[in-house]
Amino acid sequence: MAVDSNLSSPLGPPACEKDAKALRFIEEMTRNADTVQENLLAEILARNANTEYLRRFKLGGATDRDTFKTKIPVITYEDLQPEIQRIADGDRSPILSSHPISEFLTSSGTSAGERKLMPTIREELDRRQLLYSLLMPVMNLYVPGLDKGKGMYFLFVKSETKTPAGLPARPVLTSYYKSEHFRSRPYDPYNVYTSPNEAILCPDSFQSMYTQMLCGLLDRLSVLRVGAVFASGLLRAIRFLQLHWSRFAHDIELGCLDSEITDPSIRQCMSGILKPDPVLAEFIRRECKSDNWERIITRIWPNTKYLDVIVTGAMAQYIPTLEYYSGGLPMACTMYASSECYFGLNLNPMSKPSEVSYTIMPNMAYFEFIPLGGTKAVELVDVKIGKEYELVVTTYAGLCRYRVGDILRVTGFHNSAPQFHFVRRKNVLLSIDSDKTDESELQKAVENASKILHEECGSRVAEYTSYADTSTIPGHYVLYWELLVRDEARQPSHETLTRCCLEMEESLNSVYRQSRVADNSVGPLEIRVVRNGTFEELMDYAISRGASINQYKVPRCVNFTPIVELLDSRVVSAHFSPSLPHWTPERRRR
Repeated sequence: MAVDSNLSSPLGPPACEKDAKALRFIEEMTRNADTVQENLLAEILARNANTEYLRRFKLGGATDRDTFKTKIPVITYEDLQPEIQRIADGDRSPILSSHPISEFLTSSGTSAGERKLMPTIREELDRRQLLYSLLMPVMNLYVPGLDKGKGMYFLFVKSETKTPAGLPARPVLTSYYKSEHFRSRPYDPYNVYTSPNEAILCPDSFQSMYTQMLCGLLDRLSVLRVGAVFASGLLRAIRFLQLHWSRFAHDIELGCLDSEITDPSIRQCMSGILKPDPVLAEFIRRECKSDNWERIITRIWPNTKYLDVIVTGAMAQYIPTLEYYSGGLPMACTMYASSECYFGLNLNPMSKPSEVSYTIMPNMAYFEFIPLGGTKAVELVDVKIGKEYELVVTTYAGLCRYRVGDILRVTGFHNSAPQFHFVRRKNVLLSIDSDKTDESELQKAVENASKILHEECGSRVAEYTSYADTSTIPGHYVLYWELLVRDEARQPSHETLTRCCLEMEESLNSVYRQSRVADNSVGPLEIRVVRNGTFEELMDYAISRGASINQYKVPRCVNFTPIVELLDSRVVSAHFSPSLPHWTPERRRR
């Protein structure tokens, strides 16, 4: 489509008039970031002035930033938990928001082992949809012709539950996929997926994955981009193809759907898509039967221009594997969001993963930033390049000065809006997929498993550290244990140590257990027993690299390759969790 030159944006020439409007909006928001933030906060405070939470701090109707920051404290989830529980239990009074809480979005962070419940209101779906609508106009600046094909995305709904009052409690993406915004989205040539809605919305993860991969194979020459939300999800899809390619080839050759796919809506949908294609079936067999899966993505989907996955933060550990399967295709990280609210987008989506920066969109929420090591929050436009900050948000749904727990580094500005590199989640020790395990959770899990050792053979864990092993698909937690064995005649048996693995899994939070049981996104936990003296060697190694012997502490998580190699060279036995831990979608009552 020819575009009027008057519609051009400082970001670049738009692909169409719709894109031009989106790019102008980005420019307007980022040029006036401070004014947008000031007006947005005033609107939130005016709207929610009569809520119980704001009345508690006696704002007296004030909507200015100075009064807000003087009177309203910076808080964590635990500070807000009593109010959230009241809403979950059915209190309909305006506690946090003047608008009714429509559902809770479950955060991947945890509180007392359970997913956190983030309150949201219906209009937030419009705000999230607005950010989604900006992604492709930016991508079209860098990758032409995306309207000439399709995206093969592996998208899934996850388990959800209801609060005692009947409000849905579910992950933010499940909420979005089940919304009319997604299910009834208008046709957009730049946003056509190979996966039918029936497959995406199927709650059975096997049937959903099977159907989405099958559709991607049937449409392989139309695929221009391949993606999932997280890098780990795309790797699970490739692993799924490795395990089931012969079944796909069979279905395609005969034009019939595997009998294990029983979902009626999927079967009806696929009856109009799946036709016999012996040539394609033979191609799949030829490509997949080999042990060499290097470049498998570009071999099967040869027109793929890039991968669309999050590879920042904990997901960076998957980059080498993705490069192997894709032959080095670019990896686009397009947006930055959480259950609390959506934050911003990547205005240079084809940058290297290590250089990804997100531009905060000032119309999404009111943002403040606490300097790392400091206490006083600064405004969005007042952050300093090179400094690291903890993100604090105030939302229309009633979160006020809420610490999200993300650590961000300022890399620059687009107009007056800052750009951030995601550094890490605060206090997170281990992460494979959406799971997040901190040091205290890991310590408690080790203590519980140690009780089994002590009861059965009088031994205990003398020292331990951990490692997120992503060389397997799915990845899994590895615990290195050095044991203190009091009686050589009562060495811990293999059965005892596998029970310790399972006990650790039972002790970890509900997000981890859901990842193991329902999502199949984390593999069985492994304990590797190392020989005595290994952790002294670890200390010697750290001291040889400049660590102070007086201040040295055993790291509870390791990822430096020489240290992992040292530990692996001292392993005397390895043991895996023998079964799945207990998990149900229902939340525990407090």
